Amino acid sequence: MYMTRKGILFIISGPSGVGKGTIKKAVLPRVGDLLESISATTRKPRINEEHGREYFFLTEEEFKTWIQQDKFIEWANVYSNMYGTPREFVIKKLEQGKDVLLEIDIQGALQVKATMPEGVFIFIAPPAIEDLVDRLCNRDQDSPESIAARLAASEKEMSYMPLYDYVVVNDDLEDAVTKTEAIIIAERCKISNLNMG
Repeated sequence: MYMTRKGILFIISGPSGVGKGTIKKAVLPRVGDLLESISATTRKPRINEEHGREYFFLTEEEFKTWIQQDKFIEWANVYSNMYGTPREFVIKKLEQGKDVLLEIDIQGALQVKATMPEGVFIFIAPPAIEDLVDRLCNRDQDSPESIAARLAASEKEMSYMPLYDYVVVNDDLEDAVTKTEAIIIAERCKISNLNMG
C-alpha cells in the first residue's frame, strides 16, 4: 500500500490588526512545502511592497475585469479597496498535492468556505478588542478614519468565529505561531487528507 496526500488549503483569517500577517510570515519558513497564495488588490502599495510579491496590485478596472472572467476564488470590498484570491494558482497547486496558505479577511474567508468547504479555516483572535485598538494605532499604516472603521467592523467579525475549524488567540506571538504550525501538521496527518493506494 502507498500513500500520497491531497493538497490542503489553509485559511488564516481574523479581524483587522489581529496579527494574521505576522503569524503567516512566521509560519511559512517553519512549515515545509507550504505555498503562500498572493492576493490581488486595488489598494496602493505600502513602502517596501512589490507587485507579485506581497500582492498583485491592480487598477479598479483590471480588478473588475478579473471578477467578470471568474478569476477569483473570493473577492471583497474592504475599507474602500478591493481584494481577491486568484483562482488559477490555488487550484493548480492543490491538484498537484501541494498545500496552500491563504491569509485573508473574514468576508473573503466566508466566500471561500462557501465554495471550498474542505479548506481548513483558522481564526486568529485578539485577547480583547482593546488590543486591536493598540495594534492598529501603533502600526502607523492607517488613517484615524480607517482605524475607526476597522474597529467598528471587528466586533461583528468576532461573531463569525464559530464558523471556523480552529481558533488561535494571539496574546503571545510565539505561542500563536506554534499553535498554527501544530494545526497544519495535524491536518496533514489526517486519514481524510490521504490518498490510499
